[in-house]
Parts: sequence; C-alpha cells; structure tokens
Amino acid sequence: MKAIVVGCGRVGSAVAQQLLASGWEVTVLDENEDALGRLGESWTGGFVVGHGMDLTLLREAGVEEADAVVVTTDGDNTNLVIAQAAQKHFEVPTVIVRVLDPARAQFYATKGLRIVCPTSSAIETLVSAVRHAEEEATV
Repeated sequence: MKAIVVGCGRVGSAVAQQLLASGWEVTVLDENEDALGRLGESWTGGFVVGHGMDLTLLREAGVEEADAVVVTTDGDNTNLVIAQAAQKHFEVPTVIVRVLDPARAQFYATKGLRIVCPTSSAIETLVSAVRHAEEEATV
C-alpha cells in the first residue's frame, strides 16, 4: 500500500513513521527541507520538498498510485484544497484531512472528505472528563 503524507510537523511525521513501520510505502511532502529531520535518521520512505498544492509535486510524490493521502499542514484552507485535489482530481481512494475549525470540518465532511478535527475531539474529551469528575464527586 502506498501513502502520501502532506505536512511533516509533529502529526504528519508521526503518521508517516507509523505507516512506514506497518509496511506502507510512504512519501512525505513538506515545504521545509529541514522537516525531514523529524522523520529520523533511519527514514527509508520518500521525501519531496515543496508545497502540497503543486500538482506536479503531488505527482512526483506518487499521488497517482497512492492508496491514501493524509493532509496535515498547519492551515485548514491549504489542507482542504490539497485533500479535494487528491480526492477529485487524482481519485485517491482514501483521503484524510486534518481540519482545526469544527464548523469547517463538519461542512467538508458532508462533501465526502474524511475529516479529523482535533479541536472537536479535544472539546468532547474535556467536557467528558469534567462530567466524569462531577459524577465521581456526587457518588
């Protein structure tokens, strides 16, 4: 299986490393060449320097043969544009995109994108923790 990870920050690099460790062929695309250092010295996957909205660079990364694209840059707009290109233009079967804005995440989920919204997850977890603590205090 082949995956492209766009964005090599804390999240993208961890996703890339875990996919590679589980047997995927992984190529990471990031604007910053220094981000390669986040992958570690033993990184055996691919790495392409440039912007993920550049269709030529997506092709260079292997998007046309990809089974999955994971988009994790630090910008919602950028992530959504790249994800839509992967989904609609390149017809990648699995496209997963991180979106920080819960309202945007909800909207684009209705458009068929697989959305991960850490903000919504954090809100749910925090509220649940408070409610759980409240229940324990009343017992």
